[in-house]
Amino acid sequence: MPVRPTVRFTALFSLTALAATSLAACSSGSGSDPDTVKVSFKQSTDNSIKVMDTYLGDIKKQFEKANPGKKVELVPIKAPDSEYYTKLQQMLRSPKTAPDLVYEDTFLINSDITSGYLKPLDDYLADWKDWGQFIDTAKAAAKGEDGKTYGVPDGTDTRGLWFSKEVFAKAGLPADWQPKTWDEVLDAARTIKEKVPGVTPINVYTGKPAGEAATMQGFEMLLYGTGDGGSDPLYDKGSKKWITAGQGFEDSLAFVETVYKEKLGPEVSDALDPNFGTKVRGELLPQGKLGIALDGSWLPQDWLEGSGHEWPEWSKELGLAAMPTQNGQAPGRVSMSGGWTWSIPDKAGNPDLAFEFIKTMQTKANAQKWYVANSGISVREDVANDPAYVAAQPGIKFFTDLVADTHYRPAYPAYPKVSVAIQEAMEGVTTGDKSVEEAARGYDEALKEATDNQVVSK
Repeated sequence: MPVRPTVRFTALFSLTALAATSLAACSSGSGSDPDTVKVSFKQSTDNSIKVMDTYLGDIKKQFEKANPGKKVELVPIKAPDSEYYTKLQQMLRSPKTAPDLVYEDTFLINSDITSGYLKPLDDYLADWKDWGQFIDTAKAAAKGEDGKTYGVPDGTDTRGLWFSKEVFAKAGLPADWQPKTWDEVLDAARTIKEKVPGVTPINVYTGKPAGEAATMQGFEMLLYGTGDGGSDPLYDKGSKKWITAGQGFEDSLAFVETVYKEKLGPEVSDALDPNFGTKVRGELLPQGKLGIALDGSWLPQDWLEGSGHEWPEWSKELGLAAMPTQNGQAPGRVSMSGGWTWSIPDKAGNPDLAFEFIKTMQTKANAQKWYVANSGISVREDVANDPAYVAAQPGIKFFTDLVADTHYRPAYPAYPKVSVAIQEAMEGVTTGDKSVEEAARGYDEALKEATDNQVVSK
C-alpha cells in the first residue's frame, strides 16, 4: 500500500515489549524449509479492509500452482504503521526471525539499508525483463546511497484535495472548484464554516499521533508548494545537508496554525487521535460531514465493494482538485509521492525463491490488478498506457496526471527523525502551545540533533 495514514515514528527508536512479543509467531525463521517462502506484510488494523490479504492469497495460489512442491507462508503483521515498522525491524535482525520477503515503506528503506537489513537485488534485476517497464523515479525510490537497488516498487501515490459536492452546494461554492492559491483554500473552508454548521470545513493531518500522514499529506504538501529552498526545501543535495526552517517552512506552519486557530479543522483532540484517518475515510467523507480533505489517491480502496465501507456513490459525491502552490506560482499545483517496495532481507533463508515470488506478483496482469484494487498509481509504463487501467476506477487519471508535478521525500537515513521533528512543530502550532516562530526554532534544534548537526540555512 502506498504511504498510508496514521503513522507514528517515535516507536522506531525504542524497542517495545509489544514488538518483542510479536516475534513469537515467526520464531522458526525463514530458512527452516528450503521449499517455503515466507512473505511478511502489513495487515490493516481495520478488519473490514482485506485488500492486501486478498491479493496475496491469489498470488500464493498462482505461485504454488506454477511451482509444484513450493509453498508460500503469509506472515501478516497486524498493527498501526509505527508498530509495523518496529516489529519488522526486530524480525530483520536475526536469521531465526527474518522472513524471505518484506513490505518496505520507501521512506524507511535507506534507514534499513544502512542498518544492513536488506539484500541488494541488482543481480536478480539484471536478468528480469520486466524491470525495464518500471519508471525511473520509482526505481530511484528503492535505491540506496551506494547506488544499488534494494526493492521492487509495487506502485506509487499522489495527493490532492477531495471535497464534498453536497457541502459545497450548501455553502454556495462551485462544483468544479479548482483553487489557485492557499488563500482560496482557506477562504472556501471559512465559507463552509459560516454557511454549513455541523460540518468540519477542512482536514489537514497534524501532530505526532498522525505520524507521516501529518508530515507528508499535511506539511510537505504545503512546504513543497512554497518554492522555499529550490527543488527540495528539506535537503540540499549539493552539500548533503538538511535545511533549517526558512520562510516557506514558517508559512507552512502558519497555514496549519490558521486551520486550527480559526476552528476550520477538526477538534484538536480528534486531530491528534492516531486513528483519525480511519474516521475521515470511513465516516466523515461518506456521511457528508467534511468539506475538504487534503489526502491521498488511495482513499477509494476503503469504498470499493467488499471493503466494509462500501460507498458506490463516492465518485459522484466527491470532487477532486489539485493542491495549489502558495501564491499560484508555477507549476501551479503540488503533490507528494511515496510508495512501498518488496524487499528481500539480508538474512533471508530463501532469497532466490523470494525473488521468484516477486516476479509472480509483478507480471503486467497482476501488477495492474493490484494498482486498481489498492487505488494505487502505476509505476509500470505498460500498465499506465493500458486504457483498461485508466478506465478502471474514477480518479485514476486525475491522480496519475499529478505525477508530472509531484515531489519525493528526501528518504535518507535521517529522514524518519526529521519527520518526527516536523510533526512536533506542527503539533505545537495546532494546540497553540507554540507560536510559529517558536515551533520553527524548535524544529531547527531537533533537526541538528537528528542529523548530527549536518544542517545548512537557506
